[in-house]
Amino acid sequence: MAHVLQVENGVGQMVRSSLYVGDLHPSVNELQLFQLFSQMGPLISVRVCRDLSSGRSLGYGYVNFSNPQDASRALNVMNFRVVNGKPIRIMYSNRDPSIRKSGIGNIFIKNLDKGIDCKALHETFSNFGNILSCKIATDVWGQSKGYGFVQFESEEAAQCVVEKLNGMLFNDKQVFIGPFVRKEKRKFNNVYVKNFSRSLNEDDLSNIFGEYGSITSVVVMRDEKGKSKGFGFVNFEDADDASRAVDGVNGKKFDEKEWYVGKAQKKCEREMELKEKFEHKNERVNQSVNPMYPLCAPGVGQQLYYGAMIPPQPRFGFGFGYNQQLLRARTRLVQQNGQPPLMQPQMSSGGLGSGLGNSTAEQQRRLVGNKLYPLVEQLEQKNAPKVTGMLLEMDHTQLLHLLNSPHALKAKVAEAIDVLRNDNLLVS
Repeated sequence: MAHVLQVENGVGQMVRSSLYVGDLHPSVNELQLFQLFSQMGPLISVRVCRDLSSGRSLGYGYVNFSNPQDASRALNVMNFRVVNGKPIRIMYSNRDPSIRKSGIGNIFIKNLDKGIDCKALHETFSNFGNILSCKIATDVWGQSKGYGFVQFESEEAAQCVVEKLNGMLFNDKQVFIGPFVRKEKRKFNNVYVKNFSRSLNEDDLSNIFGEYGSITSVVVMRDEKGKSKGFGFVNFEDADDASRAVDGVNGKKFDEKEWYVGKAQKKCEREMELKEKFEHKNERVNQSVNPMYPLCAPGVGQQLYYGAMIPPQPRFGFGFGYNQQLLRARTRLVQQNGQPPLMQPQMSSGGLGSGLGNSTAEQQRRLVGNKLYPLVEQLEQKNAPKVTGMLLEMDHTQLLHLLNSPHALKAKVAEAIDVLRNDNLLVS
């Protein structure tokens, strides 16, 4: 999910007003990005993209400025600034995947000294043209793997870098610089084969794949008893033959078993590919469901409950039409409830009673909200943020009762939904 701070109304902003902010430390949140980038100019929205199930940061986000000039200044001034101990990487947000996937203007650099970071790489290549993206591949500890990528705005700039700098010494190490080639277009000789019958041996695989070209080696993977594990590898002398074998055999059935045939990958390559697919999936969903709630300023009347943004509350008196409607809906719900019942609610919910005793009113509200939101979400997922915000306007005694009475909570959520529906604020 993506948490959003929307600061003022604005739609249809140009791409040059929107920045992608990557390499974020897991602890960086929306408020921190707002405080950092608002120094450059008025913002429309700030968000950190998160995993839908766990709510953890995916390590990147977006900052939308009111005008392109401020975004450009932020890109130049803030790029590679250290935030929470980690340099952030900024580039213009580009929602059109065809440009990223085309590889135009993209170069690959390898054999880099481990001491060269993104900032140094950017400074080295920026003299050749406008850079859209610059990245050094790192391991799980953040250490350079010795290679990186730079994408220029123009193909001409990329070609110029390859012609002038390929083979040059960077920190006394000769580097290779060439056009970036996407994974699916890269040459390979070694083919991975799986899901074949345990009765097949190396000779059988050689006979099947031999028709596609000269084979240098074949191996069937076996357990400690010498029995086939049902997968293996075929290495071709020519990469084009390996590619034709993948196209020709992948998906075919032998002995009622459908084979998978593809490029053989190292474990780290498979893990990286799975990670990229997972994050791209989350990014697509993040972009398709990103509820935005207007704020007059972040941190005022705004709280995060269980990974969801709760809209500002009535006592702050915001002037936006949407909030005025929501305020009226909340007011009606509170009025319908009347005075809280005289009762002594159980205070055993997760140690909540002792936690409330020494807290300020706002801290109490936050503690209750964190307990209340997941319960509301189970009853009404799509409207959980709005409903939770409405319920939090009730008396604390009533709220504690709701936490300990599923029946009462269900009735109150249904009541809130009716109010939202009557005001056309219900998310269907």
